[in-house]
Amino acid sequence: MKEPEPASRKEQLSVKKLRVVLFALCCSTEQAAEHFRNPQRRIKRWLRRFQAFQEENLASLSEGKYLSLEAEEKLAEWVLTQREQQLPVNEETLFQKATKLGRSLEGGFKISYEWAVRFMLRHNLSTHTRRAVAHPLPKDVEDNAGCFIEFVQRQIHTQDLPLSMIAAIDEISLFLDLEVLSSDDRKENALQTVGTGEPWCDVVLTILADGSVLPALVFYRGRVQQPANVPESIILEAKENGYSDDEIMELWSSRVWQKHTRCQNSKGMLVLDCHRTHLSEEVLSLLSTSSTLPAVVPAGCSSKIQPLDVCIKRTVKNFLHKKWKEQAKEMADSTCDSDILLQLVLCWLAEVLEVISDSPELVQQSFLVASVLPGPDGTANSPTRNADMQEELIASLEEQLKLNQEPRETTTTAAATATAAPAEGQDRPQAEESADPEILHQLFEGESETESFYGFEDADLELMEM
Repeated sequence: MKEPEPASRKEQLSVKKLRVVLFALCCSTEQAAEHFRNPQRRIKRWLRRFQAFQEENLASLSEGKYLSLEAEEKLAEWVLTQREQQLPVNEETLFQKATKLGRSLEGGFKISYEWAVRFMLRHNLSTHTRRAVAHPLPKDVEDNAGCFIEFVQRQIHTQDLPLSMIAAIDEISLFLDLEVLSSDDRKENALQTVGTGEPWCDVVLTILADGSVLPALVFYRGRVQQPANVPESIILEAKENGYSDDEIMELWSSRVWQKHTRCQNSKGMLVLDCHRTHLSEEVLSLLSTSSTLPAVVPAGCSSKIQPLDVCIKRTVKNFLHKKWKEQAKEMADSTCDSDILLQLVLCWLAEVLEVISDSPELVQQSFLVASVLPGPDGTANSPTRNADMQEELIASLEEQLKLNQEPRETTTTAAATATAAPAEGQDRPQAEESADPEILHQLFEGESETESFYGFEDADLELMEM
């Protein structure tokens, strides 16, 4: 008689469950729970089961039938770059890019949901990890990040740049679906921070290494009567056809940066990403007139070395998402046009900017964690120390913005728990208590950044039993 399997051995997840886990890694457990009608605790448990299965069956896994290590590094770099540009990364886009990379490989390859989940975990590509600065990047990207850090720290030292003249700038694009906004159902999905096509508006954030926050510049694509109450911390620009990338940078330079530099009488440095046209001739000329050296963050590196990406940008996006979700529920049966939404966004943005401005030490430490500035003793912090600091910064800002006060499980997910298949309930109590390592906890935190997950048939998924 065949001996029974050891009790600790885990079964591989089904394809349907792997799809849900992949969704959660690309977006968040909250979004996955809403989309697939499953509680967040169950999705997290599936991830733990998946990892336990992988660990126990490591010897039987064949990497050769998937992409090579070199191809995976290129794919990971692509994922990071997509996110920097606020473009969607999901099942469809991920598999399409992997297929293109795989066509150049000899002997073919196999792409599956199992591979996709392992790929996302292996390369630390979960969108909401709170310790991203300690995660290794693809080799070429990591080398570029090292060169960038060496360059900015050397320039700050040799040019003796004051903290008030070391700035970081980045953009948050907001995408609006007018059809969903005018509907009576799922209004909360109308406003997103990830999308394709022209954004509804762009928010340009600027912080300084001395802890200051400069006015945010909001570019609205549309015609609008000047709102009666534009907060002092915000400058609004509106035009029917929107603004080009050059126009955005030119207006930012004249209306924000040059106003700041006039009273400084010193050289400066601007940390900015390499996407769009930040480095056009016009932009370089504008920076030159204010004696500002552009420090360009290499592609794929923003999660580790862009001060705004360390804590502030992600939290601002989560805050706007939360506020709109709450507002959408209140006005589910009423109308909301683009102008009304703009006024709401301006108020919410002013609210979060006030909190950040009142926390100069948080802004200063963002430059330290991103390694733009060396540690207090002149040497860089260890990756672990930087990761600890990043986690503390995110927790602190979320606490002030009350982002972590919402209950983990929504009514929708609670209902899904009640209708769950009996087999899934067998390992519920002990699994939740016993296997919760820190790295898994960090994989699923924060608000969702993308609403839809392309390639899924909702009607089919709602009826399936998990």
